[in-house]
Amino acid sequence: MDNISIKKNFIKKKRTIGSYLRKLFILCFGACLYAAGLETFLIPNQIIDGGVVGISIMASYLTDMPFSLFMLVINLPFLYLGYKHIGKTFSISTIISIGLLSLWTEYFEPIAQVTDDYFLAAIFGGIVAGTGVGLIIRNSGSLDGTEIVAIIMDKRTTFSVGEVVLFFNIFILGAAGFVFGWDKAMYSLVAYFVISKMIDVVIKGLDESYAVMIVSDESDEIADALMSRLGRGVTFINGMGAYTGDPKKVIYCVVTRLEVDKLKEITIDKDENAFITINPVHDIVGGRFKKRSIH
Repeated sequence: MDNISIKKNFIKKKRTIGSYLRKLFILCFGACLYAAGLETFLIPNQIIDGGVVGISIMASYLTDMPFSLFMLVINLPFLYLGYKHIGKTFSISTIISIGLLSLWTEYFEPIAQVTDDYFLAAIFGGIVAGTGVGLIIRNSGSLDGTEIVAIIMDKRTTFSVGEVVLFFNIFILGAAGFVFGWDKAMYSLVAYFVISKMIDVVIKGLDESYAVMIVSDESDEIADALMSRLGRGVTFINGMGAYTGDPKKVIYCVVTRLEVDKLKEITIDKDENAFITINPVHDIVGGRFKKRSIH
């Protein structure tokens, strides 16, 4: 191997390690924010979030066992489903996020609550917690097993991720009325609404898809890799370089938010000089947006 190849491989490995460390830092920071929102605003005022977190808060209150323990135990079967049906990258990010959340909640638990005003706790707790969740979701992770189920159902039914999550949370927030009282359940609904909006602000929509165009001299290899590793269909658009006049095969593909990082990784692995543009898609007409089965 010549010196140029060695140098390229070294730069590539350095860039990969840097991206992993950046992702780990953001997951850690997101988990820290979410734990701070829970332990200093919501939990002390008996206000819950939806999903597994809400179930864990109620279970901890009823049994006097640690909230972090329930978070880990209840999420285990969902993590297995995520690994089997969504992918290894997503599952690893989710495991790291849940582990970090458990550690941060133990850290913030002894800290005094910021306010005993239920409305302020719901609003500001929702803002802090929602920002943390948004950062984690934006980096291909999750803190909630119900979201994993929702992503799987989205691929197999006509229901969207948001609709499935809302269905679960109607029952979970309703249960809070029996455990903490109906006034706390209503404040929990306010907190859940604020958290959802903050997630939207951070990640621009849980269900958002992205249209991707890739210009590369290795278009055939990239297209094959995207079809085999992501299960997404791709389209070639015939183009031409304006300066050189050389014909180009432009790849067009639509992917979900969770697949964007993987698409970039696959493309750069095949051609580090590839030109990639990514644009949000607000509507898809002509049938449901489905993945092909990966064999």
